[in-house]
Amino acid sequence: MTSVSQRVAVIGAGASGLTAIKCCLDEGLTPVCFERTTHIGGLWHYHDEPVKGQTCVMKSTVINSCKELMSYSDFLIPKDFPNYMHNSQVLEYFRLYADRFGLNKYINFQTEVQSVKKADDYATTGRWKVCYRDVTTGETETEIFDAVMVCSGRQTDVYRPQFEGLNDFQGKVLHMHEYRKPDGFQNARALVIGIGNSGGDCATEISRVAKQTFLSTRRGSWVIYRVSEKGYPQDLVINSRCYRFFQNNLGRVWEKWMEYKLNYRFDHTMYRLKPKHSFYSYQPLVNDDLPNRIISGRVKVKDNVRRFTKTGVEFVDGSKEEIDLVILATGYTTSYPFLEKEVLQIEEKDARLYKLIFPPDLEKSTLAMIGCLQPLGPLPPMAEMQCRMATRVFKGLLKLPDAPTMWKDIEERDAAIARQYLPSVRYSILVDYLPYMDELSKVVGCYPSYATMFKDNPAFALKMWFTPIYPCAYRLYGPGKWDGAKQAVLTAMDRVKAPFQTRPLAGAYEEKSGDLSRYLVGLFIFFIACLTVFMF
Repeated sequence: MTSVSQRVAVIGAGASGLTAIKCCLDEGLTPVCFERTTHIGGLWHYHDEPVKGQTCVMKSTVINSCKELMSYSDFLIPKDFPNYMHNSQVLEYFRLYADRFGLNKYINFQTEVQSVKKADDYATTGRWKVCYRDVTTGETETEIFDAVMVCSGRQTDVYRPQFEGLNDFQGKVLHMHEYRKPDGFQNARALVIGIGNSGGDCATEISRVAKQTFLSTRRGSWVIYRVSEKGYPQDLVINSRCYRFFQNNLGRVWEKWMEYKLNYRFDHTMYRLKPKHSFYSYQPLVNDDLPNRIISGRVKVKDNVRRFTKTGVEFVDGSKEEIDLVILATGYTTSYPFLEKEVLQIEEKDARLYKLIFPPDLEKSTLAMIGCLQPLGPLPPMAEMQCRMATRVFKGLLKLPDAPTMWKDIEERDAAIARQYLPSVRYSILVDYLPYMDELSKVVGCYPSYATMFKDNPAFALKMWFTPIYPCAYRLYGPGKWDGAKQAVLTAMDRVKAPFQTRPLAGAYEEKSGDLSRYLVGLFIFFIACLTVFMF
């Protein structure tokens, strides 16, 4: 299909939906976005009262990805925003993005999609019949679209595990979906079940007001910080080609080095957090404050729950505690009730998709699932790259392989995940920021090739190897090339440092502070020396 009049239904106006609209416009497609709420931003739009089917961050939530990696590739987060933004600033960035590219006029607010079905002429056109409802009036309408992008997110339905005796427990039980802030929990004896990022954040926050907080975990977790060596954002350090070179080539040696560094900061065994699994086999917990809360006794780490009593809990290790508040940080299951099973099958909570975007058995590649993944890193640029690929497929500029080839790719991804990570349902859709961005960009044709960079500018290519791979690097070449991309890469560290410039210091001190590229060069030389000694 090549007509510029193609209409694309975009479901959801969150982080994925906004960039879907933008990418449609970039390719000359006409987006029509359906958003059932009154606002953009998805879960980043904070509201006090929980709403069924709508996830929302805690009032205090700060992002785990620094702004230079979280930004969309051709619209940078303002330099005065902090490196790790509060959720209100994330929402403000989305608003700036929508205003900059005029996205709001394509969004139908308070409009809920009821069903997405194949149109009568689907076999020849690949078109879809979308039925939607006006939330305020209840009126429904049906329209035909040339393609559909599902951007409604995968954290939709609350997952509540079954514990013996929980129904008889006389205290208060909340899911993280219902938790917003610790008001009203003063002097409570609280139990948080689950040690994902939400569980860690919730436990540390509640421990500031509760009489005692317990954090229950089945596996334990490695804990990483937002602040890395020399004060740089942690994820900037680990997303350089230099760092990934060591990670990929030193294997277990590099992994043991990472575990040593984490234990050097605080002993995970002494703090009862050490897991049985190795660092790279399970997603770590990002939390700067948890060790402080444990060492001060405000949080006590406990084993998995065996059963509840009317007034307390018994853990698997046999210990017991009296509690009056339980918070289930146990995650969500995925569902897309507006899609028929023949269109998208959910297996063990998640869908199996080609490149984590396309259902492999559809006759026509006109439906894309955006953001249906478990990101190890920032979602917005990954969702954007998915949209760049999907819109080019819709337009006929990219052709997907046949179904058997797509299934082979899915099975190879599953096998790779199984080799590296512990068995877990959500890890079937786990994606690491840098490898996934590279994988999709090679399909799109915008991969920042080092052969091309060395030919054009060897000094810039060398810098690119030692510095983080920012989303704007995928606008240097190919479709969607942005003239400002190179300058954005070269000035990224200026934007990293800008929020710290809150009072003047002597110039000599600032000159000595150095930058991340020099730090990574030093790290590279250090490990080359260690490797040389080890080998010879």
